[in-house]
Amino acid sequence: MAGSLNKVLLIGRLGADPEIKQMVNGKSVARLSLATSQSWKDKNTGEKKEKTEWHRIVVFNEGLVNVVQQYLKKGAQIYVEGQLSTRKWKDEQSGQDKYSTEIIIQGYNSSLTMLGGGNSSGGISNDNSQSSNTNDDMSQISNDMDDEIPF
Repeated sequence: MAGSLNKVLLIGRLGADPEIKQMVNGKSVARLSLATSQSWKDKNTGEKKEKTEWHRIVVFNEGLVNVVQQYLKKGAQIYVEGQLSTRKWKDEQSGQDKYSTEIIIQGYNSSLTMLGGGNSSGGISNDNSQSSNTNDDMSQISNDMDDEIPF
């Protein structure tokens, strides 16, 4: 369909070490569990509130899988750009159809950038458009996200 877009942008922290698996074709795939959080102060009680969403990230690009395996660990902060994809599978125990929604990192319009920390070496991308100051830009975005929401 002309004029449509499937693009997801997330900044969050890994909730577990990456899981690396071999596919039937012999290539590797990385699966990540990414947490994004919002925090705010409740306007009525003054109490600090937080909501966390969990996202499944699947990396198919062989070069990125190697970087993920080598450098990313639980707690690492990353920025990802990918596509939303829902796949259907059958539960072996119940025989019922199940669905999983994932962010796919594959192809030219996807990227993964390591943020913060001493081992952050900037952007790892499937396209060549990463600017040299991407890490600085993303650090600023993540700092802005820590501000209190006024409601």
